[in-house]
Amino acid sequence: MRFIKNLAGAFLCVAVVHAAAAGDFSMQQVLGYPYPSGLVASQNGGKVAWVENQRGLRNIWVAEGPDYAPEQVTHFDSDDGQQLTNLSFSPDGTWLVFVRGGDHHENWPASGNLAPNPTSSTEQKYREVYAVAMDGGKVVDIGHGDTPTVSTGDHTLAFTHPEDGSVWTASIDGSGEPEKLFFDRGKDRELEWSPDGTTLAFVSNREDHAFIGLYSGRDQPIRYLAPGTHNDFFPQWSPDGRRIAYVRRPGDGGAPQPLLAPHPEPWAIWVADVATGEGHQVWQSPETLEGSYPETAGRANLHWAADDRLVFLADLDGWPHLYSVPAAGGEPTLLTPGEFMVEHVTVSPDHEWVVYNANTGDTRDDGDRRHLYRVKPGGGSPQALTRGETLEWSPVVPGDGTTVAFIRAGAKAPPLVNVMPLDGGEPRAINANHVPDDFPTDDLVVPKYVSFKSKDGWTIHGQLFQAAGSDAKKPGVIFVHGGPPRQMLLGWHYSNYYSNSYAVNQYLANHGFVVLSVNYRLGIGYGYKFHHPENWGPTGASEYRDVVAGAKYLQGLPGVNADAIGIWGGSYGGFLTAMGLARDSDIFKAGVDMHGVHDWSYALAGGWLDLKRERYQQHDWDRILEEAWKSSPEASIEDWKSPVLLIQGDDDRNVHFHQTVDLARRLDTAGVSYKEIVIPNEIHDFLRYQSWLEADRAAAAFLSKELKPGD
Repeated sequence: MRFIKNLAGAFLCVAVVHAAAAGDFSMQQVLGYPYPSGLVASQNGGKVAWVENQRGLRNIWVAEGPDYAPEQVTHFDSDDGQQLTNLSFSPDGTWLVFVRGGDHHENWPASGNLAPNPTSSTEQKYREVYAVAMDGGKVVDIGHGDTPTVSTGDHTLAFTHPEDGSVWTASIDGSGEPEKLFFDRGKDRELEWSPDGTTLAFVSNREDHAFIGLYSGRDQPIRYLAPGTHNDFFPQWSPDGRRIAYVRRPGDGGAPQPLLAPHPEPWAIWVADVATGEGHQVWQSPETLEGSYPETAGRANLHWAADDRLVFLADLDGWPHLYSVPAAGGEPTLLTPGEFMVEHVTVSPDHEWVVYNANTGDTRDDGDRRHLYRVKPGGGSPQALTRGETLEWSPVVPGDGTTVAFIRAGAKAPPLVNVMPLDGGEPRAINANHVPDDFPTDDLVVPKYVSFKSKDGWTIHGQLFQAAGSDAKKPGVIFVHGGPPRQMLLGWHYSNYYSNSYAVNQYLANHGFVVLSVNYRLGIGYGYKFHHPENWGPTGASEYRDVVAGAKYLQGLPGVNADAIGIWGGSYGGFLTAMGLARDSDIFKAGVDMHGVHDWSYALAGGWLDLKRERYQQHDWDRILEEAWKSSPEASIEDWKSPVLLIQGDDDRNVHFHQTVDLARRLDTAGVSYKEIVIPNEIHDFLRYQSWLEADRAAAAFLSKELKPGD
């Protein structure tokens, strides 16, 4: 390869120095924010815990009411890329368990289910279950495993084995060796202990169907709840432990549905009696597109609530909203009416309140923010807990029921853990002192909400990053997010990946560019029809029209040099970046394509539909592949003239690395100028801070070199 891992020294040095001279802060400074994630609360007492990533050093912090002073309970001291995930308190709050290692956002597992090794260590990495006692005890490495959960009483620890999905157990204090808890023919997941800690519910996945299983001891056979030809998942115990609610979807079979046209994806909510195993349907989705299984955060968001009601999320009126229904069955009650989406959902320990965030509020342009609300599960007017120009997400309510903890950010303030009274009050950041002294808060711009029309009449949304100052025209840059079920916001993002993107857009705005982040159709936040357009992606790439519309809007701004427009994005944004460079090099003069899809036909035939290919060959497989190819950047390679920087980790489990290999060979043949950064053993969402810093510096340097801000 002409360009492995690091850019040529001369290119990087000259371009980075040029960029640094034009602005006030470095990429390292703007990427130096602490990023909290995985926020959880104890069932009893007032504890919360979260993972904090400080420039690649991931550690767990715990805080307890009423003062909520953070205490660091792990001390991992290197940027080794080992994720900390699956945090969970024991029911009495005396232990915290978590997982170290793995890729928990992968589309497919690596060969042999190997954990990522982004430092290229000579030692194989694994997903490891850890436990830490909340009385100041040491951190205990339990052993290979994932998704741990702790029962009441004797603190029985159960977890899944990362290789075969079997369920294992171990002493939570690390004494003794882990052992298999039971045998089940399926690949097990979604472990949930009963309230009394005597029975473990789990999902037994059997490829074309799945059961809800119950394990109650080695001397008793596993029981399955209302087994059938369906996919049953998302088990939720009733507060009294006598019933389990779960989601039921059809098993994988029947005539294949056409891939080039939308069709309903039905689902239902069931409740089964634990003692008898008999179940009944509580609610069934309508046979409409809007009634399909939800695709936004938390999917069904199924919870037991007060008055024996089940709370769930559905798009029945064209927006992701919360509903509740009696556990015995009946008509659902809409809890969150209005033209907005609900995203992160929790229920208070007494089951009396549903707490959620949504992109609505009484501040202008709140459609591109998130605020917290609470509502009674039986209905009534939702109550706003937060408002203004900040963004809030990931609410949790500790066991004492008096406080809600959440993560809050702003346009300039990075994400921080906050607490406030559940019945309302002023939020208080409890880890504000973790923000580095050199973080450039005062030099950041406040992005402005804008909208514009696509060629076919769609209203498209975006955020404009434009620094005040000189009247000289600046080069413009279009940013396109990945997903595509994502929405870029008027502030720091609830995804670490997109907080990184937000930081880079801030850097570019500070270093002589005008940046427009385009929320193209297919994204979330603007209703079902916007999220599910016709002729999307491999069926026509209609969303690309929105990217072109954004570029033309940017070209029309008085402070922008219309002849110097660049584009960058990752994943699906990488696909759209490549589309711009291939189809419209006259508009897009340079681009940075991070791990993008370049040939949809390969993505379909070589990955996503591989197991179903034989069935689709009896349907419209040839037409699918033909349309997918025509919707790909590589189909327009003859028109690609603009230079591009390609960036990808070669252990990518979301977009095949071959997508970049294949594009590079085609660019060679076409004589297109390109640079490449390949990071050995990195995954799709780079695990190391150093990887992000390297990629982001190179992206800014490349755009600077090609578009020349300040000239």
